[in-house]
Amino acid sequence: MTITIRTAPILETERTILRAHALDDFGAYAQMWADPVVCRFIGGKVRTREESWMRFLRHAGLWSLIGYGYWAIEDKVTGRFIGEAGFHDMKRDITPSLEGTPEAGWALSSEAHGKGIAGEVVACMVAWADETLGTGRTVCIIDPDNAPSLKVAGKAGYAEVLRTTYHGEPTILFERLPQAK
Repeated sequence: MTITIRTAPILETERTILRAHALDDFGAYAQMWADPVVCRFIGGKVRTREESWMRFLRHAGLWSLIGYGYWAIEDKVTGRFIGEAGFHDMKRDITPSLEGTPEAGWALSSEAHGKGIAGEVVACMVAWADETLGTGRTVCIIDPDNAPSLKVAGKAGYAEVLRTTYHGEPTILFERLPQAK
């Protein structure tokens, strides 16, 4: 039996470095997920340090098991962790099912909001997906009240497919087909 260990490739944008999460990121990571502004449209509640730790651990597992996952977002100037973005398959209990389809997501610390960083990062990661994941589509789900993320998704080429619910809350399902080169 051959075991392949995969990790996040390093990608760069004008202002950020997308890289694998590192243990040193955890303090800033837990602080980000304890911020009500960050969590407002992502589950609606802040996460405890323990919940953040469990979420943090899954990042390495996604890359090694399915070949894609989330990147830590590092500010190029300061070297600080300012968020995360990438693709996952969370086996969500949602209709229609998203299983087997890379689902895009992104979250930035409050200090990074409103600066265009999310758009820059999402453009980079979908370009990586177009090149690396092949001809399949990617999806994302966004709270209908999350205007900044709706704008980021639209700029990245995601189009609304339908409105549904997830955990009893309204959400919009978007899809993006790979862009021709």
